[in-house]
Amino acid sequence: MCVANLNVTRGYGLLERFLAKKRAQKANNLIPQTYRNGKILDIGSGAYPVFLLTTSFLKKFGVDKTFHVSSQNGFSDHSLTLIHHDIESEDSLPFNDEYFDVVTMLAVFEHITPQRLPKAFQEVYRVLRKGGIIIITTPSAWTGFILKGMAMVRLVSILEIKEHKQLHTASSIANTLRQGGFASDSIRLGYFELYMNTWVTAQK
Repeated sequence: MCVANLNVTRGYGLLERFLAKKRAQKANNLIPQTYRNGKILDIGSGAYPVFLLTTSFLKKFGVDKTFHVSSQNGFSDHSLTLIHHDIESEDSLPFNDEYFDVVTMLAVFEHITPQRLPKAFQEVYRVLRKGGIIIITTPSAWTGFILKGMAMVRLVSILEIKEHKQLHTASSIANTLRQGGFASDSIRLGYFELYMNTWVTAQK
């Protein structure tokens, strides 16, 4: 692996790399081993895709609005493909129907305008195969004042925190997934990092 970009998020935060690794570990723990011979899509992977570089899949894809084609040459992982795409501003994900076994959105949900979320998850539902799963991590709704304080002392990126559109409860996330097409009985959720982060999975 070659480090193409030491910044795992935009802006600077002393804990950004540590927190990105924690999100990656949580997502990896939520993925059944039987899915790893297929394809995974990480939405909002970043120019330095920490999670994709630390997970094992036959084929790995990342989309992010900050990604540039020249960055692809910085990684030796030949199973990895990164694509410039903004989940908010473009209508369709650039993939065929039922193309992926797993889709992940790690610390991305809170960056999407609430009005855009249902359409975004309709697209996630479209590109997942039958039986495929979506995995989400996002800051818990009550952590806004803590995150702002951490940003002020540069523990997390000020830029990233300023771009939070809204923090969400578990019930509002589940409601968004239902609007995207996921059935209520397929949705599981929990918390990690002292309840400061929420994880959610749903199966198509």
